Amino acid sequence: MDIAEFRKYGHQLVDWIADYYQNVEQYPVKSQVVPGEIFDQLPNEAPKVGESMDDILLDFNQLIMPGITHWQHPNFHAYFPANGSFPSLLAEMLTAALGAQCMIWETSPAAAELEEKVLNWLRDLSGLPKNWHGVIQDTASTATLAAILSAREKASNFNTNRNGINGQRFKVYCSEETHSSIEKAVKIAGIGSNNLVKIPCDNQAAMLPELLENAIESDIANGDQPLIVIAAVGTTGTLGVDPISAIGKLTEKHGVWLHIDAAYAGTAMLLPEYQYMIDGVEMADSYVFNPHKWMFTHFDCTAYFVRDRDALVNTFEILPEYLKTKTEGKVNNYRDWGIPLGRRFRALKLWFVIRHFGVEGIQKTLRGHMLLTNELSERLVSHQNFELITPTVLNTICFRYINDSYSEKDLNKINQEILQRLNDTGGAYLTHTKFSGKYTMRIVIGQTNVNKGHIDKLWDLIQESVKVFNP
Repeated sequence: MDIAEFRKYGHQLVDWIADYYQNVEQYPVKSQVVPGEIFDQLPNEAPKVGESMDDILLDFNQLIMPGITHWQHPNFHAYFPANGSFPSLLAEMLTAALGAQCMIWETSPAAAELEEKVLNWLRDLSGLPKNWHGVIQDTASTATLAAILSAREKASNFNTNRNGINGQRFKVYCSEETHSSIEKAVKIAGIGSNNLVKIPCDNQAAMLPELLENAIESDIANGDQPLIVIAAVGTTGTLGVDPISAIGKLTEKHGVWLHIDAAYAGTAMLLPEYQYMIDGVEMADSYVFNPHKWMFTHFDCTAYFVRDRDALVNTFEILPEYLKTKTEGKVNNYRDWGIPLGRRFRALKLWFVIRHFGVEGIQKTLRGHMLLTNELSERLVSHQNFELITPTVLNTICFRYINDSYSEKDLNKINQEILQRLNDTGGAYLTHTKFSGKYTMRIVIGQTNVNKGHIDKLWDLIQESVKVFNP
């Protein structure tokens, strides 16, 4: 493909993208294909000779698009959204065009210095201590693994990197509601899932500090070494918020690393009125949130902050001859701030988003999402056939259908069927969790372009989906 042909198809694809966003609501939110449907339409062998871009794009539209769930659809209310925006998309185009490998300062100084600056912006806007340092990771799962590895190395005086764990019995603590990535990270770090201690929560899905302290003291008495507590500001299922200040006092008392996982809810810290959720953050050692979830920045872009920069760098630093440069010690070489050597220029899209929206624009959009959430939550509460399972936090609603005519066991099955019926309409996409044994539907109102009309439509779909179960 020469420049002229690239220009032709480039313009064509930009038009396709613009049309897609303009008409995205014409698609079913959740893909309606069945397992194997896409696979069976694709050839069993790779093409021996090159094919035209016209044919490739035709197959993209006819074969691939039916199997896409539309995360940028304003009726997407599932999981936690992975939102984008036009400025972020434009920056991604530039990032791909530059093709820069941003592993060290020398390989693209602008990438390293822009990353440092925009992470400083986010640190200050989020109410984090000004002496903390930030770095962009790919996902919160990676950031949590980095925190566990850093805690492990600091606790062993960086000996485990050299000699392995060698029988040390580390313990990791989190609540029963925190993300599954923690258990995966504990396995990867060599600590073992049997050494992950899950602390019970209260009826708002928040970790109980007194039970955490009991667990820590019990493990110390048994000769184990408490390593790290992972507190959640916004659990995956119900957006529960752990009491950071109370937990921080315990970790300081026992010399345990405190990592705060605010993967989704952390974006709300850009609003001063919600920074109470991280009261006590100055006692933490690390903190993570994902701009790629609720800050209109395309996946992947995770902001990871640490109090002790040296603990992070000393955990991951390795300097082969081919990476040595005359700028060592003068600049941030972000290859040493996480697991991978290779790094994309993620800071560019974050910079575009912050500059385009401005702080006030970001805050206005977030507050708008929460206003829509409160309005829908009030509708659910006032309806005789719905109840909230947990209090509505930020822009997440956890609810279920209720009816005195059915047993609790039947209600779980009915709510599961209601969710399936609703998603099968293609008009919206919700997911579920279980809390206190109750099958719980979740609504997250955080898509970049969602408005009141979309929420009114969702409310109508919800009511329609339950009619068949009312005797």
